[in-house]
Amino acid sequence: MAAAAAWVRAVFLAAVAASAAEALSLDVHHRYSATVREWAGRHTGPPAGTAEYYAALAGHDLRRRSLASAQGEVAFADGNDTYRLNDFGFLHYAVVALGTPNVTFLVALDTGSDLFWVPCDCIKCAPLESPTYGNLKFDVYSPQKSSTSRKVPCSSNLCDQQSSCRSSSSSCPYNIEYLSDNTSSSGVLVEDLLYLITEYGQPKIVTAPITFGCGQVQTGSFLGNAAPNGLLGLGMDSKSVPSLLASDGVTANSFSMCFGEDGHGRINFGDTGSSDQQETPLNIYKQNPYYNISISGAMVGSKSIDTEFSAIVDSGTSFTALSDPMYTEITSSFNSQVKDKQSQLGSSLPFEFCYSVSSKGSINPPNISLTAKGGSVFPVNDPIITITDTSSNPLGYCLAMMKSEGVNLIGENFMSGLKIVFDRERKVLGWKKFDCYSVDNSSKLPVSPNSSAVPPKPAMGPNSYTPEAAKGASPNGTQVNVLQPSASSSLKLHFNIFIAAALLFLVIL
Repeated sequence: MAAAAAWVRAVFLAAVAASAAEALSLDVHHRYSATVREWAGRHTGPPAGTAEYYAALAGHDLRRRSLASAQGEVAFADGNDTYRLNDFGFLHYAVVALGTPNVTFLVALDTGSDLFWVPCDCIKCAPLESPTYGNLKFDVYSPQKSSTSRKVPCSSNLCDQQSSCRSSSSSCPYNIEYLSDNTSSSGVLVEDLLYLITEYGQPKIVTAPITFGCGQVQTGSFLGNAAPNGLLGLGMDSKSVPSLLASDGVTANSFSMCFGEDGHGRINFGDTGSSDQQETPLNIYKQNPYYNISISGAMVGSKSIDTEFSAIVDSGTSFTALSDPMYTEITSSFNSQVKDKQSQLGSSLPFEFCYSVSSKGSINPPNISLTAKGGSVFPVNDPIITITDTSSNPLGYCLAMMKSEGVNLIGENFMSGLKIVFDRERKVLGWKKFDCYSVDNSSKLPVSPNSSAVPPKPAMGPNSYTPEAAKGASPNGTQVNVLQPSASSSLKLHFNIFIAAALLFLVIL
């Protein structure tokens, strides 16, 4: 075993030494997946498809948010798979490895946040293990235990809180207030190695220095079911992971996320898209940089709607939410074309338009698509959710859109079945219909959908966390609120790890 470990270590070091600036990726998971339930040893929580299931997901969404209008490819070392973890919000998650020796974390992927942080030298953090986690146990990061860790001084251009520093050489503090149940994360900034893997040719492990938050104190939702093991910011600010990878020359200043309809997805750093994708310009607001696009119209069934609004494309929001008049125009048109009887399927559901299933049991709702600035059509592949009983028999369905105040969010459900390209260099958002299990010639994704669901480190695993929205205010200063249903959620994670991840796992040992 010692000889084998030495050989693996030698291969790993050789791979790192031979690596150039190439593209990187990681796996993403959804918390209610069957795989996650099996991995966590949990089989409780609202059954998938029931009203309680969707109410639990929606409860993690907009009540937590107030947003402003505003080389080659690589992946995380454990692969480019992402997974929608419903216990932590209807959002995508991935496993990342940091430090030397490395420690693994399950982090939420949020395009509405910037700073990457993990629990670290904890003064006040979520528990590492809990009955609500099932068999899963989290890890924490400690700069003293990593030989490659270094502090980020107050003199760094990434330090936003220099006024709180005692000297320019002091460690840079950070404090992020999230507009959600008095939720915050604070600590100091550190730099260490993030482990990535190339996404084409012979897979190679790549290490990239990354600045992140050593989260010593968390409050509010972060002590419960919201990001107990960290949050990975994918926003447009200079502190976000894509920004740091691009500034270090590791990847191009672009990344993609593929949102599979089954909760399995992909993320690839450095993916600039393909020539056959649809795209639209990003609206750039320097003070509040989000992935904001302009919508010039909508098509609902046979009816064309002439409406203009801007919307934030946000992987940290489960269900799409629009404010009036757009919300009323789209939902009223949808409702007028549905042939099934409108019905209240559950008092906890935040959706206004729900319908019972006809006697034939078929569901044929009107199609919905959005027309973006420039004329590209953004298809909504599955605008509804189907409500089932505990035996998975269909009871009805709802238009999975919520009414908001002052901000428009295109959530994960509208991105289902699409690969979304966040091209920050060209300042465009691109998309195309895509099977997340397929290999895209532009991305060269190393996919193995039938691989076994095994975590890279047995002690690490997901918990019930919900990625939080970015801090800040919406254009008119209002906050979006929806009902907060009581929810008992179960955990679901689907891992898809290829051989290079196994190499990394052995090196960890």
